[in-house]
Amino acid sequence: MPTRSSDPSPPPQGDLVVVANRLPVDRAVEDDGSATWRSSPGGLVTALEPLMRGDGGVWVGWHGGADETFAPFEHHGLTLVPVPLSATEVEKYYEGFANATLWPLYHDVVAPPEFHRDWWDAYVEVNQRFADRAAEVAAEGAVVWVQDYQLQLVPAMLRAARPDLRIGFFLHIPFPPTELFNQIPWRRQLLEGLLGADLVGFQLPGAAANFIRLVRLRVGHKTHRDTVSLPDGRRVRAKAFPISIDTAGFEELAHSPDTEKRAAEIRADLGNPKRLLLGVDRLDYTKGLRQRLRAFGELLTDGVVDLDEAAFIQVATPSRERVGQYRVLRDDIDRLVGRINGEFGNIGTQPITYLHSSYPREEMAALYRAADVMVVTPLRDGMNLVAKEYVACRIEDDGALVLSEFAGAARELRQAFQVNPYDINGLKSGMLEALRSDQGELTRRMRAMRRHVREHDIRRWADDFLAELRR
Repeated sequence: MPTRSSDPSPPPQGDLVVVANRLPVDRAVEDDGSATWRSSPGGLVTALEPLMRGDGGVWVGWHGGADETFAPFEHHGLTLVPVPLSATEVEKYYEGFANATLWPLYHDVVAPPEFHRDWWDAYVEVNQRFADRAAEVAAEGAVVWVQDYQLQLVPAMLRAARPDLRIGFFLHIPFPPTELFNQIPWRRQLLEGLLGADLVGFQLPGAAANFIRLVRLRVGHKTHRDTVSLPDGRRVRAKAFPISIDTAGFEELAHSPDTEKRAAEIRADLGNPKRLLLGVDRLDYTKGLRQRLRAFGELLTDGVVDLDEAAFIQVATPSRERVGQYRVLRDDIDRLVGRINGEFGNIGTQPITYLHSSYPREEMAALYRAADVMVVTPLRDGMNLVAKEYVACRIEDDGALVLSEFAGAARELRQAFQVNPYDINGLKSGMLEALRSDQGELTRRMRAMRRHVREHDIRRWADDFLAELRR
């Protein structure tokens, strides 16, 4: 367990520094009351761990608690540098500006964003703290890779302190069109913050084009295709780097006899339905949970699907439960599931099994193996890695993916049954087609998608970005 910060020793120096809102660890309390750090699951960690170990890497991020300060520490060969946040900063910077202003606005205003000046002030202050910490731990001429929407001011702040650095930024969520971005009172400051990077990465080419257009219109710099020319002679590139998953890791899990056994147990616990549908999401209003469950309920009401033919498992991982919109969504989903199960369920048999919890990768791989149809219906999503995880786990080239056309993954997984989640009738048709397609058609589609996720995995994503940044 790292010590509370009072260490006067010099900070570690890294040739590759990752700056992210969160450290790649979670704090766990053992049975004896002691606290330890455990690696948090995630593709980003999987991709960057070997690179960081080879390059003397340092990871800068928040540890997840409020009003606590820790000294840098080592974890499984990685040097981790915690950035402290006060309870007020968690409320205003993280729950406020990041997740109640930027998150809904960047997701096509699926929910109304809120604009508060004190939230913005906290966002600036916290971004400056992250930038200062990164400047301290980056070696001369190091590469610094800043991650995601919580830290959009860090590149410019870091460049002001350390012009010797090579700075990259990657946005994991969508980047909005001009008409939406212009709503932000601090739009120019955000754009100028990102322009501190040498390379700004997005999930899709359209997002990169949105950024270039906004820089030209709002900041006034010259642009040509994917490049911004700054008055000081520096150039910034904006380019798409679609993120992916640890494909080999998921395939290995899917091949495990324990996973196969657990998948069979899941189906048996549900009464071995002919077809099992699965949804896996954070409990977030952008994920289209209402539309998906409503469509399945209407298939039951219409009589085209019955309990003997299909069952649905929905995993909804708890998320940002202190934010009011998320509590409302949780209550709405509870009521919708209760209504459908109450109307169509029997003793011992329910059409929807709703799991409001998080699960380890091993259990997720078993769920992916168990499910005949994966239903991924976000109203807006930068990529959606669940879709790719399901494909990676279909080691027998079977199964069907129903995928929203508004997920970034739809651009790559073209053989999915693509749907518009706002069109309930179209969503019902897509789910029904996936349920009733013959095995030859499903195999053709799945084989092509599996080939893609194998060739474009998370390590290729990281290698491509860093090679472009260093070029």
